[in-house]
Amino acid sequence: MQRGREFAIVVGTIELMNNTRGASEETLAALACARLAPRPAPRILIGGLGMGFTLRAALARLGPDAEVVVAELIPSVVRWARGPLADVFAGCLDDPRVALRETDVGALIGSEPDTWDAILLDVDNGPEGFVRRENDALYTGQGLAHAHRALTPGGVLGVWSDSPDRRFKARLKRFGFAVEEVRTPASGHSGPRHVVWIATRIGAPGPFLGDVTRREDRAGAQGRATGRTPRMNRSVALPPGAGGSAVPGRSQTVMSGRKRSGRVVRPS
Repeated sequence: MQRGREFAIVVGTIELMNNTRGASEETLAALACARLAPRPAPRILIGGLGMGFTLRAALARLGPDAEVVVAELIPSVVRWARGPLADVFAGCLDDPRVALRETDVGALIGSEPDTWDAILLDVDNGPEGFVRRENDALYTGQGLAHAHRALTPGGVLGVWSDSPDRRFKARLKRFGFAVEEVRTPASGHSGPRHVVWIATRIGAPGPFLGDVTRREDRAGAQGRATGRTPRMNRSVALPPGAGGSAVPGRSQTVMSGRKRSGRVVRPS
């Protein structure tokens, strides 16, 4: 959606992102890239193209031999990036260090071990802000185990969220990460504050990984089934493959009680 030079990506009534508020996504990239400074040719996987805030911030901090793979599942987001949002992206998709893949980031994370020096996730609204149910697999114990396996020793998992989540922070520690939590303004130095976790791979996940994963996944499913979260659900038809490991064309549940603050712009 567009009004003048302001753009927003909206699903139903939920504004996922806006080109005037990207400071916290830039912080995600800045903190992760700072940890990669000693590595001469790091490989970085970014989950979610969005409006390119994380990608542009990473490219500004990485050397000429870095490789950045961006996984974006929604084809229309890629089309917007090369079309009406081209000025916002400022040519970053043409950077020779960048490879854009129209695929599920979870599939890339789970494909090969010891592959990525950093994995940056700006998918959905964070661990508890699911716009799509399918995205929660990235944040469960099993998802973190896959990320741990996919990272090189000492590699960094960076996760963006619109709100704190103590259980998720504890889960990161339990699955073999040293965790730094940073609360950062969504835009500039004021307004709502988002959360960035920088989780460094330091050791193997716990010895009872399978049991812990199953317990956590069951607990999460039970919490959602009993409606413990303060948000309301409604069904909308999303574009095929939108935002997660989707079943094309199927109506999906959208969390409508929380969205990033700010104005929802409509097409002019």
